[in-house]
Amino acid sequence: MERFIAVDNVCAWPNLTKMPDGAVVATIFNQPTHGGWEGDVECRASRDEGRTWTLRGVPAPHEAETNRMNVAAGLARDGALIVLVSGWDKRPPVGKWENFDDAKTLPNWVCRSADGGQTWERSESVAPPEGGSERIIPFGDIVQLTDGALGACIYGAQSMDKHTSYFYASSDDGRSWSLRGTICQDNGNETAPVVLPDGRLLAAVRTVDDQHLELFESQDQGKTWTNHGPLTLGAQHPAHFLILNDGRILLTYGIRNKGLYGIGARLSDDQGRTWTPPRVLVNLEDTQDGGYPASVQTQDETVITAYYAKGIPAHRRYHMGVIRWRPDEE
Repeated sequence: MERFIAVDNVCAWPNLTKMPDGAVVATIFNQPTHGGWEGDVECRASRDEGRTWTLRGVPAPHEAETNRMNVAAGLARDGALIVLVSGWDKRPPVGKWENFDDAKTLPNWVCRSADGGQTWERSESVAPPEGGSERIIPFGDIVQLTDGALGACIYGAQSMDKHTSYFYASSDDGRSWSLRGTICQDNGNETAPVVLPDGRLLAAVRTVDDQHLELFESQDQGKTWTNHGPLTLGAQHPAHFLILNDGRILLTYGIRNKGLYGIGARLSDDQGRTWTPPRVLVNLEDTQDGGYPASVQTQDETVITAYYAKGIPAHRRYHMGVIRWRPDEE
């Protein structure tokens, strides 16, 4: 296993996308704070399979007294990079932390790049749930559905202790988005989707109560969902799914238990029906703020997993970390 401080001095919450040109793009929040002040969503690209990263573009530059920080990202069918972005108002200048007590979620931007993340078009074309007053926040991968649409998970925050995980779809290759189904009512927020080879969808939902991951399945392209039970223990979230080159499903997730902060992983070789015992990929030691993994795989079977940490004993700043590893290595 190789481990890197990939992008320094950022809180990140990385989302990884393999691009048609062979690069891996990390879509990240570019400030060293858990959303406490102004900041942008930017794209960093790696052309050496996760070892080094350079700035490629800024899909969502913030407006004054706001930040842009919550994202879902992925490829449209025409190869464009699509990033759904929300954020928060009432954000102070860089370096002056404020909490979120009175802040409101910003309307979602749809950001689209036809040149691999260098230049961007933006619009506000994500329809809120019926009624229009609910705050909605995107998370995870944008996926290509077998009916020709794109799909993404967006959650609504009705209150501090009541969140609903929704599934959104786009029938115009990512330009506009509307609600297709409800994954988890009242007890779900950050949700990771994956499309199985037979067209079924799986989604790992972060629950509101004890913040474990719950597995849901859809057999109708995201319109209706069935709960298949827990994937992790409490305080282990959020998730990312990856279909490996050999067909297995890789689940990675953050671990935030007392005495162990890190990145966990499980594998399924039967399309999500059963899973291997948990494995700790990264021990973040005493970071107290970290996780949010995302993964891609190279042609030689190496998995690139990105995550973030507030700081570890050997590196005391916020950063995006990367590990390069193989699922079957000890």
